[in-house]
Amino acid sequence: MEEYLTKNWLEILGTITGLIYLWQELKVSIWLWLTGIIMPVIYTFVFYKNGLYADFGIQIYYIIAAIYGFVVWKLGKQNNKSEKIIHTPKKIYLFLFIAVICSLIAIYWILTHFTDSTVPFWDSLTTALSIVALWMLAKKHAEQWIVWFIVDLISSGLYFYKGIYFTSTLYLLYSIVAIYGYKKWCKMIII
Repeated sequence: MEEYLTKNWLEILGTITGLIYLWQELKVSIWLWLTGIIMPVIYTFVFYKNGLYADFGIQIYYIIAAIYGFVVWKLGKQNNKSEKIIHTPKKIYLFLFIAVICSLIAIYWILTHFTDSTVPFWDSLTTALSIVALWMLAKKHAEQWIVWFIVDLISSGLYFYKGIYFTSTLYLLYSIVAIYGYKKWCKMIII
């Protein structure tokens, strides 16, 4: 066990950071964005080492999106125009679906043509859904939790398959908390 912990200390650190991020997201804390910069830096190494190249690549997107989210939330707060939590407008569902499908196809093509990925479809799917979910989070759409539930459940199985057990457990916990998060955010919507 000690050897496993020593060998996987970076994954364990990422898992702890992920738990902090989750708590901050549930609290709708602006600090989630700063934690959202630290966690992907850690996971770039974990995912690359385990051949999850799309997950590795999306960590760069997460860093950029965390900076964007922090700026959007901070500027909104300063201008007293903080984005309110809302339901995702029905008129953008088709756009979101198309974004997922186009991202999935592009990422899958890259993984199958330029990497030795053993799980190109699942890695592509979770990454495509994550791109959309993070955009929805920045816009404070309550339904981002539903997308994260799907991502987290699939990711948990994927990470277990790849032997990343702490991260697998973290994502299983994320999927459970996503249900709670969705209910909580829906209650916070001011009509």
